[in-house]
Amino acid sequence: MWSVVVLTVPEGLDKPYFDRNGVIWVKAGSDRRRIQSKEELRRLFQMTDQFHADELPTKAGIDKLDKLRFRDFLRDVHKQDFPDSRKDLMRLLQNMNLATDDGHLNLAAVLMFVERPEWIKPQFVVKAIRYPGKTIHVSEYVDTEDFSGPLRKVFDDSLGFIMRNLHKVQAGRGVNAPGVPEISETVFEELLVNALVHRDYLVSAPIRIFVFDDRIEIISPGHLPNNLTVEKIRRGNSIIRNPILVSYVAKGLLPYHGLGSGIKRALEQWPQIDFIDDREGCLFTATVHRPEEVEKRAPRATQSPTQFTDPVDRLIQALGGKELSFSELREALNLKHRHTFRQNYLRPALERGVIEHTIPEKPNSRHQKYRLTLAGMTLLAGFGGTEN
Repeated sequence: MWSVVVLTVPEGLDKPYFDRNGVIWVKAGSDRRRIQSKEELRRLFQMTDQFHADELPTKAGIDKLDKLRFRDFLRDVHKQDFPDSRKDLMRLLQNMNLATDDGHLNLAAVLMFVERPEWIKPQFVVKAIRYPGKTIHVSEYVDTEDFSGPLRKVFDDSLGFIMRNLHKVQAGRGVNAPGVPEISETVFEELLVNALVHRDYLVSAPIRIFVFDDRIEIISPGHLPNNLTVEKIRRGNSIIRNPILVSYVAKGLLPYHGLGSGIKRALEQWPQIDFIDDREGCLFTATVHRPEEVEKRAPRATQSPTQFTDPVDRLIQALGGKELSFSELREALNLKHRHTFRQNYLRPALERGVIEHTIPEKPNSRHQKYRLTLAGMTLLAGFGGTEN
C-alpha cells in the first residue's frame, strides 16, 4: 500500500522568484527555462506591477520638451503658468512623474509632450493602410500614411484616416447635408485610445491600422497582461499597463471615459467587433466588421494616397476664398476638439503665414475671422482650388 503526500506551497507576494543562485526561471509549457534577455526580465517585472514601460528613462533632456504644448496643458488642466527657470521646470517635471532624477524625460513625457517623439523613439508610431478587397496586398493600396508626433496628434490623425476611408450615408438627411459615417466615430475613438494607452511599449513595434472592404483592424503590440482575457475586457475589466499615460489621458489629453469602460462603450455603439489576444505573437487585435452593403460600394482599383492629409493643407482647402470664424472653420474640418484644431491646424497655419487674422490689431477678438494670405492662395491654386 502506497502513501501519497500532497504538499501545497502558497503563492508568494514577492515576485519574480529567484533560485539560490539568483536565477529567474519561467514555465514554457511543461518545461522550464531561465530568463535570457533584459527585455524579457522587464516584461516579467511589468507583469508583477513592479515596473512600467512608460517610466523608462530616455536620452531626451528637458530641452526637447514642446514648451507651447506643455504650457497649454499646464494652463488648461492645472491652471498653472509655465515655470520661469530651467530649475523650476525640472522640479515640476519630476513632481509630475515626467522626468528622472538625473534630468531626462521618461517615455511618457516623450510620447505626450515632445514635438517629434519619433526622433527619439521611431518605433512608436501608427502605420495605416487602406487595401482594396478583403486581403493584404503586396503593392496595391487605396490610401496609406504613417502617423507620428505627440500622442494627441497621432490619435487625431489616425482617427481622421479611418473616418475618411469609411462610407457616408444620408440617413434621411437632405442631399446637401453631410452624410453619417457607416460606423459611429465613437467606436474608433474608444479603440484607438485603448491601443495607444494600453499597448506594450516594451515591444519595439508600431500600431497598425488595416482598412479592408469588410472590416477595420487595429493591431496593438503586446497581448493582454497577466490573467486578463477577451471575455473579461468585454465585461469592463482592465489592468493598467502604463499608469502615467492613463493618469494624463484621464485629465483630458485624449477622449477618456473611465478605466475599463472603453471596450464596453465601443461594443454598445457597434456590437460587431471581435478581439483576438495573440499571446504567441504578442499582439492584440480589434476587428470592426463593416456593414455588408458597404462592400458593394468599396473601391476596387489602386489609387494614389489622398492628397489632403497634412493638417495645414486641409485647413487651406477648407478655408478657400472665404473668411471663417474659429468655430466655423473647425466645423468645416469636422473637428470636435478645440485643442486639436488650435494646436495641430490653426497655430501651424498662422506660423507658416498661409492664413491671417481679419482683424490683425485684435487677434483675440471674439469677432475674429481667418482668411488665406497670398502664400495660402498660391498653395490652394497648386492643389487645384477648392472642392465642391
